Amino acid sequence: MSAATTTTITEQLSNPERETVKIVNDAPIDEQIEELIRNNNQINITRTRHKKIALQPGIDKSGLAILPESTRKRLEDDDIDIAKGYPEVPERNKIPIFVDQAHAIRDYDVPFVDRGKGADPEKKALFGAAKEVINLTKNVGTEIVGLQLEDLTNQQKDELALLIAERVVVFFRDQKLSPTAQHKLGDYYGNIEVHAQTPQVPGLPGTTVIWNDYQVSQGMALNFSNSNLGNWDSTKYLSVGNQGWHTDLVHERQPTGYTHLHLDAIPEVGGDTIWSSGYGAYDKLSDEFKKFLDGKEAVYVSAHQYLDRDDPFGGPKRIERVHPLVRTHPATGWKFLYVNRGMTKRILGVSPVESDLILNYLFDVYEKNADLQVRFKWTNTKQGYGTSAIWDNRVSQHRNVWDHEGAEPRHGTRVTSLAEKPFFDPESKSQRESLGLYLHQWE
Repeated sequence: MSAATTTTITEQLSNPERETVKIVNDAPIDEQIEELIRNNNQINITRTRHKKIALQPGIDKSGLAILPESTRKRLEDDDIDIAKGYPEVPERNKIPIFVDQAHAIRDYDVPFVDRGKGADPEKKALFGAAKEVINLTKNVGTEIVGLQLEDLTNQQKDELALLIAERVVVFFRDQKLSPTAQHKLGDYYGNIEVHAQTPQVPGLPGTTVIWNDYQVSQGMALNFSNSNLGNWDSTKYLSVGNQGWHTDLVHERQPTGYTHLHLDAIPEVGGDTIWSSGYGAYDKLSDEFKKFLDGKEAVYVSAHQYLDRDDPFGGPKRIERVHPLVRTHPATGWKFLYVNRGMTKRILGVSPVESDLILNYLFDVYEKNADLQVRFKWTNTKQGYGTSAIWDNRVSQHRNVWDHEGAEPRHGTRVTSLAEKPFFDPESKSQRESLGLYLHQWE
């Protein structure tokens, strides 16, 4: 049946209170479906394919019962009104039903200039003010000691952006950082993404709540046995929570750049996060394989799924966009591999079998090379403070480790800044090539 088909439908839907909803309508079928979904709370539009939960729209009173005290204090100190509940789920009339509605949310170019471009390569303002600068591994991850993110000057913020672009992820422990200040910093680094479905801090759109404990309380079936299945085969074993290797929002017209997660409730042991470098993943490839991949494009898809307006009974669909498979970073000028297992669908210009074989190898390069990765333990050194990680989503994949199994609370807020429209500069160099580091020549 076409979406333009008109018909008359009379149907009764029962809910737990035994009330009924009668629909008599001769509007196009897609309009009838949208009206039915938006006006009936028994039909879920906030369920992702891997969480299998239904979040009720609005501010959730039930979240207060499990809200960690450190989180509550941080929110109240920032004058965030949580009297009615926490977190806030977007209203039903703002959540997309159809693929075209979701696709249209940011389907236009937005000006963007990377704050790291042109910053002092020696980072004298940032490093000079820090007590200590610690590289956690040789290739990925740096910790800055003795600075408060809330107090950084614009020059220091620009140098920090360049450092993140170079080192993939930068960490700050012992932070007194309000959600409002976090949001302001994200706005400085790019165009803040406001997610159409994800729970937010009340009154602060774009400050996403990262809280598996809440999702589990709402019915997400996350446990020791299934928490990593998506890392084996994300098409067969759906990822639960955020334990699968991924890059955020690759389907956007202008995907994510600098992303800032601040944890204000941290397990004593467990709940670490791992990042892997796209610069290093590209440099692991042979020169001949790099030549083959340079200039290729791939199809990238959204994590959330929606209905197809022209085939509403054909099953859920995901947003698709085409981007370069190898990108060039605007601040460093380095090439990087832009793939992730869950949301890179296919390579253009090759057969489906060839695409699957190539992509699965590229996913493995990202995921299985420990010398491209850093695993971070979030723990603070001061009671009542939080810890921040700011990473470059363009040049990385990341995943959470749910080994604490919810025995201790873990809560954070994330602000994601959208960056440039992806591009590939054929004259750009790889990271190791630019730094004059050894590259193996295969016979």
